[in-house]
Amino acid sequence: MNRLVTSVLSVSAIALSTAAFANESVLKNSADPKQWVIQAGSYDNNRYSKLDQINQSNVGKLAPAWSFSTGVLRGHEGSPLVVGDVMYVHTPFPNIVYALDLNNDGKILWKYEPKQDPNVVPVMCCDTVNRGLAYADGKIFLHQADTTVVALNAQTGKVEWSVANGDPKKGETNTATVLPVKDKLLVGISGGEFGVQCHVTAYDIKSGKKIWRAYSVGPDDQILFDPEKTTSLGKPVGKDSSLKTWQGDQWKTGGGCTWGWYSYDPELNLVYYGSGNPSTWNPKQRPGDNKWSMTLFARDPDTGVAKWAYQMTPHDEWDYDGVNEVPLVDQKIDGKDRKLVVHFDRNGFGYTLDRVSGELLVAEKYDPTVNWATKVDMDRNSPTYGRPLVNAKFSTEQNGEDTNSQGICPAALGSKDQQPSAYSPKTGLFYVPTNHVCMDYEPFRVSYTPGQPYVGATLAMYPAPGGTHMGNFIAWDATKGKIVWTDQEQFSVWSGALATAGDVVFYGTLEGYLKAVDAKTGKLLYKYKTPSGIIGNVMTYQHKGKQYVAVLSGVGGWAGIGLAAGLADPHAGLGAVGGYAALSNYTALGGTLTVFALPD
Repeated sequence: MNRLVTSVLSVSAIALSTAAFANESVLKNSADPKQWVIQAGSYDNNRYSKLDQINQSNVGKLAPAWSFSTGVLRGHEGSPLVVGDVMYVHTPFPNIVYALDLNNDGKILWKYEPKQDPNVVPVMCCDTVNRGLAYADGKIFLHQADTTVVALNAQTGKVEWSVANGDPKKGETNTATVLPVKDKLLVGISGGEFGVQCHVTAYDIKSGKKIWRAYSVGPDDQILFDPEKTTSLGKPVGKDSSLKTWQGDQWKTGGGCTWGWYSYDPELNLVYYGSGNPSTWNPKQRPGDNKWSMTLFARDPDTGVAKWAYQMTPHDEWDYDGVNEVPLVDQKIDGKDRKLVVHFDRNGFGYTLDRVSGELLVAEKYDPTVNWATKVDMDRNSPTYGRPLVNAKFSTEQNGEDTNSQGICPAALGSKDQQPSAYSPKTGLFYVPTNHVCMDYEPFRVSYTPGQPYVGATLAMYPAPGGTHMGNFIAWDATKGKIVWTDQEQFSVWSGALATAGDVVFYGTLEGYLKAVDAKTGKLLYKYKTPSGIIGNVMTYQHKGKQYVAVLSGVGGWAGIGLAAGLADPHAGLGAVGGYAALSNYTALGGTLTVFALPD
């Protein structure tokens, strides 16, 4: 084992003597369905609530109970938190945080508004979104656009500590939430379109001191891999597993960003997450598999050392970031009880793996139009085991630079982007918001300059063949890799889903509708049009004996970037502006929280 990994292990072993063995506040509060204290609702990232006051029989009577304007335009991703009698609401840049009194009609208890350099905005790839806050140990944690991580006193809003996680002048920004685990706060970074060498960092919850940092690409002592003990598909990765897959020093601008979601299994003491695209988008300029971009990781949160890794899209040629959520479930596969991770990748494949060992169990398309690869090789004796079998017609590498490869499905924003799925243990199904979108992709040569875009491709996006709809909301059986039912949507479903014990599943649409559907059949049970398009994630809580459902509306994100940033060039927004041009006929900008309840 290299010296840095050994050092990290030694320091962390000493720290463990005084550290809590789980973040008790997160475990306790997330077990209480009346509250919602981290973005996914709980460590397993299932986005499931045991509340059932609102159910199939009465959800049709749902009505707005109250609303709150955030005072900010641009895209509103993530969801509010509820801790006791207080709701915490966040905004996109400038990342305002409001504490609202649920006992007093949402009265503002305090407001935190950071002062950030507006020059960070043009460095943010795909809108100025933020995926929300986290609560632990009496603190509200926010990761700002400028990469400043702040811990706010939950009662007063006072800054208890802050730390800079990156440098926007180099292209490092943030759009993601954070995850409190034990005595640490896990934090990612954005910047794959600016040639950033991306990472996950653990900070001490009490002081903000940096404990460890694990890069996605680079030498073993930077990516925190043990060549003998870290495995991929059951085999040790070996020495320099990342460096061997890059040409020269290209790993230093290699991307692999970590702006998605994080899950944690307290029993196994492992954190799960995915990494994003390699830089540049022109695959000709970076020969090799470009490990470990486009990868699912299982890491020890005490040390940062990886237990296993699985690369979904080696040598990515289409910008299929692998940052989407990694829900943890226990289900039977071939009659055997398994501890599983499930992942709906941008590349259009739904993956099911053993979360202990990283064994690949299922890899199937969750949108039938996916064509860039015919399948993932599941033959354990094959030299290409676990790899996608690329369709040469849609290979931007094989077609070459300055060649427009047409009809690639899915588009770069994937069959699903970061908008999180939900899982119901009652049905055993996942509920997945998806994009039904294809693209043309023309790579070109680009040079690296710190702080400047490092993309190297021109894109155009449009609905998948065979229809005009650009989205589906599906139910998925992750044990079999099969779609159970599908609800079509005119535009991509860019909202996170919520499943409940009332057998109702909620999601939002880009036109602005909050929808409730039957968890077993997908039948529409309720819809209400909010003031703006919904790219936020639906959540639920209970206050004074009454269940509420809440969602942020405020169109934007990658799909809504044309509206959010006032762009007209169809190739702008990395190709999304033209694909979603019709969205302006249905909604307009505006940040609003809408809270729903059954009538008294």
